[in-house]
Amino acid sequence: MTDTATRPTRTAVTGAWADGDLTPLNGNEAFKQADDALNVRQRIIDVYAKEGFASIPSDDLRGRFRWMGLYTQRQEGIDGGQTATLAPEELDAEFFMMRVRSDGGILTTEQLRTIGALSTEFARDTADISDRQNIQLHWIRIEDVPAIWERLDAVGLHTLEACGDAPRVIIGSPVAGIAADEIIDGTWAIEEIRRTYIGSPEFSNLPRKFKTAISGSPALDVVHEINDVSFVGVNHPELGPGFDLWVGGGLSVNPIFARRLGAFVTLEQVPQVWAGVIGIFRDYGYRRLRNRARLKFLMSDWGPEKFRRILQDEYLGYALPDGPEPVTPPDGHRDHVGIHKQKDGKVWVGTAPIAGRVSGSTLTAVADLAESYGSFRVRLTPHQKFLVLDVEEADAPALAERLAAHDLIAQPSVYRRNALACTGIEFCKLGLTETKARARTVVVALERRRPEMDVPFGIHVNGCPNACARTQVGDIGLKGMVQRDENDELQEVFQVHLGGALGINPTLARKTRALKVTAEDLPDYIDRVAGHYLEQRAEGESFAAWAHRADEDDLR
Repeated sequence: MTDTATRPTRTAVTGAWADGDLTPLNGNEAFKQADDALNVRQRIIDVYAKEGFASIPSDDLRGRFRWMGLYTQRQEGIDGGQTATLAPEELDAEFFMMRVRSDGGILTTEQLRTIGALSTEFARDTADISDRQNIQLHWIRIEDVPAIWERLDAVGLHTLEACGDAPRVIIGSPVAGIAADEIIDGTWAIEEIRRTYIGSPEFSNLPRKFKTAISGSPALDVVHEINDVSFVGVNHPELGPGFDLWVGGGLSVNPIFARRLGAFVTLEQVPQVWAGVIGIFRDYGYRRLRNRARLKFLMSDWGPEKFRRILQDEYLGYALPDGPEPVTPPDGHRDHVGIHKQKDGKVWVGTAPIAGRVSGSTLTAVADLAESYGSFRVRLTPHQKFLVLDVEEADAPALAERLAAHDLIAQPSVYRRNALACTGIEFCKLGLTETKARARTVVVALERRRPEMDVPFGIHVNGCPNACARTQVGDIGLKGMVQRDENDELQEVFQVHLGGALGINPTLARKTRALKVTAEDLPDYIDRVAGHYLEQRAEGESFAAWAHRADEDDLR
């Protein structure tokens, strides 16, 4: 590999395979190298589902199971104060979260009905739409996993590599192929990558997770700024429609925006270029420390010029042409909620459940409703939203009204429309605070108290520092914590991040000194800050722009 002669000590520092030493440098690297995580599927079917939870060894249970879309669920009754103190086996319940993979958010009504039925039969009617276009189920028993997989397989779905140090679900434009203003439809590339590489040992052992986004929508609707690799639709003045290549984005405790490589990629080249980028991550990615193992750290050290050179010279064997930057749309919504015309004359109906919380019963009902109006296609969005496609324009208001009866609102308030929440302490072993119910409480309170809010206003509720709900890029990002009150009672509090944004001016949120709000005080606090914004904003000024210039006293 390149430059090894000038970096003789780099192996000891980073553990990158490209330096010629594959010795595992931590426990995760050891179990991945001892046995390809993809092999655990057969053990689940042949052994663990028959012999039960107690038969599962730790490296499979808390390690390789993730490659099958399975995380152990949090034991009930364990408060957030014990999250970081208890051993993993003390936090584990004998149930799993199962993540059903839906690349591009693409589902048929038959697939949706299948997931709904599995939820009601095996998952206590739970279902959450994630901000990566998956559906997550809870309360899954190991004994039921093979039967669930069989039924998913029968309709073309699976849970493979929905978690783990692997290529996660590929997010795509929810209106790919139907939007009248689409630059290019990336669906073929998503399907080709999924068909060729997902479940392949070639990329089943990465330093950490790898997140992909592909969209030809001018709305920039796949949060390309915060993915490991993104292909963003552009029109090249000489080569026509294609994609601009972005690499190295990610949030969590070290938020970093992706960098443009300045390279133009045709639709046909996307799978090969994707394989090149993930190949660089596999070979050059940092494997010694888990908290430094994401691709964003390699990009930060290399920069886009070196990354592009190695991609072209060592992985593609040809140079990519320079290309234009994406045309950034005006600040506004990227979620496709509402009733919108498709290019074929029909419409889609986009709805907003609060923070993605639905149920199996709801999914089944939506499948039935969609079919009753002649639709057999639905889409999930990277914003925890839900779309029904291919509806006759005359039928759309009636369908929207019937969807609203299932808490799927096509004309939501700005609070409901822009709320995100992670799984939280309800099910997640990393959680410190409740999130889904908290998001609902805040949204309902603000809808009642301050209905005059007339701009996008995103409230992102996260139960721990890992930013699964994109804490640092919401108008108001809430990072869950716990602390003792004056009576030495444990209470849930949230560190407040203000003014994060993606779009025209991607901006990390502002942290105001020592600003923490108790869970119970969140509606009062957000109402107060929203009021200050409405009083002080300049014409056309977004909340994010105001939050970065406001006096600290007005943010408290």
